[in-house]
Amino acid sequence: MQRIYEPENMLEGQLLVDMLASEGIGAHLQGQHLVGAVGELPACGLLGLMVGNEDAEQARALIAEYNAAQPVPGDEPESFQGELLC
Repeated sequence: MQRIYEPENMLEGQLLVDMLASEGIGAHLQGQHLVGAVGELPACGLLGLMVGNEDAEQARALIAEYNAAQPVPGDEPESFQGELLC
């Protein structure tokens, strides 16, 4: 297995694991149980996306496409026009 990417947080990590699974690539999010111990550990580099050696190149290419993606024109969120209740 190879560590091919360091996600910013658990949400991004799980999103990428699921995206790779949808492409037939098995992936594992390493370090997810360490995130709660941030006070004792370095704040970066805890999470790592692991894939098999045979899938590493394809997984890197898919993640590069994910990182280069732009929003679909006209799909931008509208500005908030409401009242904050809390």
